[in-house]
Amino acid sequence: MPELTLDETTPQGARLQGTYHPAFAAVADTFRANFAHRREVGASVCITHHGRPVVDLWGGQADPKTQRAWVRDTVGIVFSCTKGATALCAHMLAEEGRLNLHEDASRLWPAFAQGGKAGTTTAMMLGHASPVPHLRAPIRPGGMTDWDYMVERVGAEPAWWEPGTRQGYHGLTFAWTVGNMVRLAAGQPLGAYFQERVAGPLGLDFHIGLPESEEPRVAPMIGSDPAEADLSSRFLQAVMGQPGSLPQLFLGNNGGADFNAREMHAAELGSANGISNARGLAGLYAPLANGGGALLKPETVARLATCTSATHMDATLLQPMRFGAGFMLRIDNRQAGGHNLLIGDRAFGHVGMGGSVGFADPAAGLSFGYTMNRMGAGILLNDRGQGLVDAAYAAAASR
Repeated sequence: MPELTLDETTPQGARLQGTYHPAFAAVADTFRANFAHRREVGASVCITHHGRPVVDLWGGQADPKTQRAWVRDTVGIVFSCTKGATALCAHMLAEEGRLNLHEDASRLWPAFAQGGKAGTTTAMMLGHASPVPHLRAPIRPGGMTDWDYMVERVGAEPAWWEPGTRQGYHGLTFAWTVGNMVRLAAGQPLGAYFQERVAGPLGLDFHIGLPESEEPRVAPMIGSDPAEADLSSRFLQAVMGQPGSLPQLFLGNNGGADFNAREMHAAELGSANGISNARGLAGLYAPLANGGGALLKPETVARLATCTSATHMDATLLQPMRFGAGFMLRIDNRQAGGHNLLIGDRAFGHVGMGGSVGFADPAAGLSFGYTMNRMGAGILLNDRGQGLVDAAYAAAASR
């Protein structure tokens, strides 16, 4: 069945473009609806099904201030979707025999044993059960872009708990826990290893450390609307009213980082500053949705959907969370009133702050990517991204 072309302008003036398989027309309809009814500004969505591209759409404005359009090769920061790329690198190094996920991390990184952190494994880091979910003392201005400074700070941080006994989302420190283990095992920076072993061979427009030549393509992020925030949530209550708490430190202790700044895009933060688009995210997960391809063995891929860390109250996000080894799994908090990631039972991937998401579902043969520039207020998905995910699953099932 021939693919359909989308090239239209919404009543709100957003030009939408791309192609999609007729069986996935509901995804295109949802993409339109996001601009018409959910205040989407600029976005992209891409899906593969059993290894074949079935949706590749983009549109809107990359930068409302300059009226720059979101075009096919527009990219943007995908925040914590970067963690999926970093975790993939760790698993590839483990398969190569260069990183033992289950031995004490201090064998490669002796300084990490300070402050009661001895016995922490890379597997704990991947599952957000290592004892350094954030830093207590203020990060110096600009410190987040200084690799050596942050590694030293994370290595010296006293343990928040005994290794492996609690789960607390490592929203930023994942970059210098798992990220440094990758760097030490690979003998090269995370961004270089990812480019050499993953992004380059797969032809992905995905960067951990963006070259300056690519900066003009970046869509600046637009902050979430405060009116959309659920001020009654435990997380925001702690952010606003509990100085020194993990939620408050997660959002407030970042050295004044500006994620729209060139220096932030150029840095190597394996937790939060990957630059890509939906095509890059879907392409990253496409091999993993189809047995692993040249990246991982099928048995390793099967383990990625296994829950390795779960709790009814994540110490950072203050809601129930489930993780595999470096990836988010299905999170259904609709009854509890929390934030959600409603994907398949055997799916794994990662969301980014504001609502971007990439994941693989080997059972459905799906890989999925969604990026946008207007952030939502939720911790996980909001109705824009979840609507696209729901439409993708419905289409895959009918097909």
